[in-house]
Amino acid sequence: MIVDCSTRVFNSPEQLGRETAEALRRFTALRGTRLESTAAALERAIEPVAAALVHGFRSKLLDAGIPNEFVAEVVRSNPGRLAGVAGIDPMASDAATQLERAVDLGLVGVTISPSAQGFHPTHSDAMRLYARIEALGLPLFIGRPGPLVASGSLEFDRPAGFDEVARAHPKLRIVIGELGWPWIDECLAMLMKHQNVYAEISGVSGRPWQLYNALLSAQSLGVLEKLFFGSGFPYDLPAKAIENLYSVNTFAHGTQLPAIPRIALRAIAERDPFAILGIDSPAARAVQQRPASTEGDLSRDMR
Repeated sequence: MIVDCSTRVFNSPEQLGRETAEALRRFTALRGTRLESTAAALERAIEPVAAALVHGFRSKLLDAGIPNEFVAEVVRSNPGRLAGVAGIDPMASDAATQLERAVDLGLVGVTISPSAQGFHPTHSDAMRLYARIEALGLPLFIGRPGPLVASGSLEFDRPAGFDEVARAHPKLRIVIGELGWPWIDECLAMLMKHQNVYAEISGVSGRPWQLYNALLSAQSLGVLEKLFFGSGFPYDLPAKAIENLYSVNTFAHGTQLPAIPRIALRAIAERDPFAILGIDSPAARAVQQRPASTEGDLSRDMR
């Protein structure tokens, strides 16, 4: 049973803003790949996993948006395997209205991107939004919608920027995307410090050497149990991210380097974010009714 915590669906890169769309074209050209980001592409990609969270996005700064109504429509196409996370810009004048609408749409959390939305995590408008999210019992996801862009404020993505947020809202469950990259150690410190702060491994899962080192650090700090699986679709595929996670000890083979126990890798892959984050949805209930994966199931997942 694997749940992918980090996927996005959009029909055009321009939905992420023109600057991001241009960065995406450069990114895919360098990788020699073709970006497939539609709902149909997601349906094919999630074959190896039990369920996936689909994130929306909205940014006044980038003049961008993946509407929450669109996310809800994608979820309705496969409610037993998909759950939607509302993209809300805390700097928008209607952020509170967006949150109410997201709840009405059946979305199960909120996702923000401080760098792409141009706000410090402790901005007063953002803090008011967090209070509403906490009161509703929804989790808060922090992630980027695409490649870094020049107009974004990268320092606003620092995990430590959420230290005050976690102290002010101790019941708010926060999930830091991409293990906080490029501040992975800072992210792990946040996981150590705050009971309700977690992280997912998308992005880093596509860079095996960095993933290996990050997991070793997490193991040494005793926070491996606070990591969730995430692929970062459409930039990386769930099947490849699963393969990278399970083969991460390749770097240690035939060397004196330490290894991460397979049971710990399996725990990351099979951790149930729905249960831990208090998410109730058809997909969450379907996951909880499924039997646990066997080693054979996992081997098929990796192929």
